[in-house]
Amino acid sequence: MLGFLVLLAQAAIYFAAMVAIFHYRTVIGIGVFYSVLGAMHFLETYLAAVFFIELPFGLISPGSTVMFAGKLAFFLLLYIKEDAESMRQPIYGLLIGNLLMVVLAVILRAYSAPASLPGYNPDLQFLDQIGFLMVWGTVLLFVDLIAMVMLYERLGATVISTIAGRIFVSLAIVLSFDQVFFYAGLRLLSGVPISAFYGGWIAKIGAAGFFGLMLTLYLRFVEETAPRARPQKAADVFDRLTYRHRYEKLVERVGRDALTGLRDRGQFDAKGPAMLRVASQSKLPVSLMMIDIDHFKSINDRHGHLQGDQVIRTVVDTIMRTKREADELFRYGGEEFALLCPETPPGAVALAERIRAAVAATPHSGLDRPVTISIGVATFPADARNFQDLLMRADAALYEAKTQGRNKTLGAAAVGQRSAG
Repeated sequence: MLGFLVLLAQAAIYFAAMVAIFHYRTVIGIGVFYSVLGAMHFLETYLAAVFFIELPFGLISPGSTVMFAGKLAFFLLLYIKEDAESMRQPIYGLLIGNLLMVVLAVILRAYSAPASLPGYNPDLQFLDQIGFLMVWGTVLLFVDLIAMVMLYERLGATVISTIAGRIFVSLAIVLSFDQVFFYAGLRLLSGVPISAFYGGWIAKIGAAGFFGLMLTLYLRFVEETAPRARPQKAADVFDRLTYRHRYEKLVERVGRDALTGLRDRGQFDAKGPAMLRVASQSKLPVSLMMIDIDHFKSINDRHGHLQGDQVIRTVVDTIMRTKREADELFRYGGEEFALLCPETPPGAVALAERIRAAVAATPHSGLDRPVTISIGVATFPADARNFQDLLMRADAALYEAKTQGRNKTLGAAAVGQRSAG
């Protein structure tokens, strides 16, 4: 029982620490996440080779069961939330680093007379063993991750529609494969008993369940942007996703509004339908807010276009501060903006009202009156079944808000009820 609690505590601490580092990757940089993975690689391999806990179903290594299984799970999270290009960089780094370690160790082995120190001398046999296991383990990791990505995508295309199911099955299959081949190398080097194979395999399936559940909860309740749900074909997944990522970065630079830095109408027309497709598969709502600056023409006429440009920038800054992190703001045209809100809770109109109130409360130097906005809100799938209808319903709600005197927020459902009445 104590051994099981030790493994569970390790898994919980490992997940909590790594998920916190991953979550703040946009603040501290993804390189911190890579470095932590690399720093633990030696300890993980060492424990997998020499440290075992005896449980009723066999010998269990924390290095293999907790740290390696957790590392695979976080590589899968990296793929889901970033892309294959980001995922493969640390794999190449680990492989090259381990090969370099072996080369340097071989050079040191050629020197047969290291200085003798009191109480401890270098264990060159251990260096040979751990070097082999680290290289062998990293080669397996490379194969594991390619197989895991292909399984994850293929399962989504043909068998399992839920993120939780795809994560668990992908991890369980790949960890089973890895257990066979890593144990073979371990058996060859140190004669580890067969109970370590069976015990390790059972524990890894349990680890797949634990880490799969924790990743699913994290994706559902912590990460606000929806994970990529549309399945990819399995063949050449690394190359295709790498070039897709580079292409999207190029499009990101091109499709920007010069005044505000927001993505433009073309980006909105592409992003909106794509977001609805993801929402349709994940059974989550998406809200669209159409936002218009009230009486903007009079600001340009009375104060000039430079002042009008400053008003637009200030309004955009206020919306960006008030919206949720996952919400995406576009300049639709002139003084009109579109805000796409994935996984919107029932209070989409309440969120729009907070944005409206924040803009109304923001001062503008050089103006003798506050600047206000009107907002129309529509939600998929409650108000519309496709993107064009969603845009039409949100635009109709915006028009009604302006008709009622501006500086208002109206939802499509309320406008529909008023029309019916």
